[in-house]
Amino acid sequence: MASSRASQASGSAQGEHDLRRRNVSEKGENGSALGGPSEVDKKKEIPTKNQTSFPKILDDYEFLLAPLIFTALAFFTRMYKIGLSDIVTWDEAHFGKFGSHYLKREFYFDVHPPLGKMLVGLSGYMAGYNGSFEFKSGEKYPEELNYTFMRLFNSAFGAMCVPVAYYTARELNFRRPAVWLVTLMVLFENSYATISRFILLDSMLLFFTFTTTLCWARFHRLRHDSFSPEWFTWLVLTGISIGCVCSVKWVGLFCTALVGAYTAEDLWNKFGDLNMKKPTLISHVITRVAGLIVIPLLVYMFSFYIHFLVLENSGPGDAQMSSLFQANLKGTDVGKDSPLEVAYGSRATLKNMGYGGGLLHSHIQTYPEGSQQQQVTCYHHKDANNDWFFYPNRADPLYDAEAPLKYVSNNHVLRLIHSQTGRNLHSHAVSAPVTKGDNEVSSYGNTTVGDDKDHWTVEVVDDAASRDYSRIRTLTTSFRLRHTTLGCYLRAGNVNLPQWGFKQIEVTCAKENKPKDVYTHWNVESHWNERLPAGDPGSYKSPFLRDFMHLNVAMMTSNNALVPDPDKQDDLASQFWQWPVLNVGLRMCGWDDHIVKYFLLGNPIVYWGSTASLFTFGALVAWYLVRWQRGYEELKPSEIDYIHYGGFYPVVGWFLHYMPFVAMARVTYVHHYYPALYFAILTMGFVMDWFTKPLHRKDKRLEWAVYAALYVAVFALFWTFRAMVFGMEGDNKQWRHLKWFDRWRITD
Repeated sequence: MASSRASQASGSAQGEHDLRRRNVSEKGENGSALGGPSEVDKKKEIPTKNQTSFPKILDDYEFLLAPLIFTALAFFTRMYKIGLSDIVTWDEAHFGKFGSHYLKREFYFDVHPPLGKMLVGLSGYMAGYNGSFEFKSGEKYPEELNYTFMRLFNSAFGAMCVPVAYYTARELNFRRPAVWLVTLMVLFENSYATISRFILLDSMLLFFTFTTTLCWARFHRLRHDSFSPEWFTWLVLTGISIGCVCSVKWVGLFCTALVGAYTAEDLWNKFGDLNMKKPTLISHVITRVAGLIVIPLLVYMFSFYIHFLVLENSGPGDAQMSSLFQANLKGTDVGKDSPLEVAYGSRATLKNMGYGGGLLHSHIQTYPEGSQQQQVTCYHHKDANNDWFFYPNRADPLYDAEAPLKYVSNNHVLRLIHSQTGRNLHSHAVSAPVTKGDNEVSSYGNTTVGDDKDHWTVEVVDDAASRDYSRIRTLTTSFRLRHTTLGCYLRAGNVNLPQWGFKQIEVTCAKENKPKDVYTHWNVESHWNERLPAGDPGSYKSPFLRDFMHLNVAMMTSNNALVPDPDKQDDLASQFWQWPVLNVGLRMCGWDDHIVKYFLLGNPIVYWGSTASLFTFGALVAWYLVRWQRGYEELKPSEIDYIHYGGFYPVVGWFLHYMPFVAMARVTYVHHYYPALYFAILTMGFVMDWFTKPLHRKDKRLEWAVYAALYVAVFALFWTFRAMVFGMEGDNKQWRHLKWFDRWRITD
């Protein structure tokens, strides 16, 4: 009994000793958890003559000199011959055009948040560009557009990923050779260098992914200095970086999930610490909520606030927003000279008030199944097929243009007649084509032919201008249309019809009555009636939060609609399994002999080595788990901690950035793997650091020889494929030697 207690006391003392040693180690410059000297040990060292030597100075200031050299090389790899191709290359056609909209201050719509595109616009502004170029794919840039500067601006983000990777590897406690390996793999990764050279969002996305990882790693290293000024600084920087990466592309949410997983684990551990006082635990929770939820959300919302502030003119994306928002844009036709109150005989467009809702639309095409009557959809493009006439129901006298005006009011029963085809908005007990639980909505009959299934009852929901619901007002009145006979409600959700419906939004008659379902809410957007005076409904402002939510749901809906089209062959698309093994590349432009050609392909050793490291790490963890289960306790607490944060979290980061593309149905391309690739690179840094530890103890020169071979291989393969980065000129057949696999479509 006494022996057991003594053993327990000894184990406890040893554990406290290990914890103190680990705490001191974590405050070291780098590598201390694997046996490197801590700052305390360094201070105890007796000065020698060699400490003032040049090699010693280089060693002491390596953390400044090495990243400066790496950064200089990064600017070379990202910027050398960057203006060689003078044509709009790949997705420059999209993002350059979005930058133009900012310079012309025209409202547009895109599936990505606005920060990256605003930075593209900023680069155009700094380059003296006026926004007049259309950025058509393959078109030559005009002389007055300094596209080289705009590309340089973007490439700077890609170049700065290199020093960020260096310092991240240090914060993860990698030893110097592994830190250099991670840095060189990012520096000489051909795909990173190539995609950073064009007017795209990817360099910005990568940069903020890298900064988020760095801030998280540094914040973790400061966990024993909680609530210190430096701890607060890195917490806030982590939050800002999360906000920025999410504001460039929603892929940033995966990086947010990584930090969220760490935070949940960290707070759970603190919750289990019985020595921690409750006020301290509550303070930890509050500061993390503020730093990692509130700050990122504010950054994200602020990017949209600036987006709305800059884009004050009417543009091609107006229809994605609410009618009231559009009415406040300069140069819009929405609400312009529209009579304020709607009367029978008025011609109008009806806007669905659901997030991302479109305009009620019909066309001569019919449903291939069901009633086979004329299709009714929701559509964002503005044309004459969106126009409808308000007509009395069949029990009331026929509409007479000479009779006194009669205004459309709450609880009125009426008909809506399509202006182009003359058919009535109609519903019946036939299942909708996609949403089978709802009734189909069609256009049927004409002004004289029809039945009571053409009747709709107006139910006013709200009015932004008045509490008087006696009349329907343009833009401001929100109302529902209940089918008078069936009792269902006209609805346009976020379901898209198949190709026979031109992938427009399905309109149904929802059987279930949900008054708060905004997809059953409608308003009159544009209104024409010569017998009524013009109004000014656009004087009412649309609230920012409503516009913010509306645009984000519209983005989500459009993003979900980016699914492969079975009727079209997309030679640029690829599958998720092809990315980690470098099975496929991507042609970024035309492949004619007179065009400077760019091929998006990674560095083979970076891809294959990082992918192999993921499996190696899994085998490593499995090995030690089996050993632990069998009673072996060969790992020190500091080594377990190092595996946990230096190896496990990079693997989690890779998993979070990769697996969603396995599950999602949208079209995927090779560049979707690039954020995940970074975490695979970090994993390789850990694996090499771990397995070369015995060499470090035995013979450092042998260890450096192993790393030197890797350094040379990484650079050599980058240089072998450099033409894909800097531009391939002339006959593409001269690059036949680079086509290692048939899937690499480098030659015809």
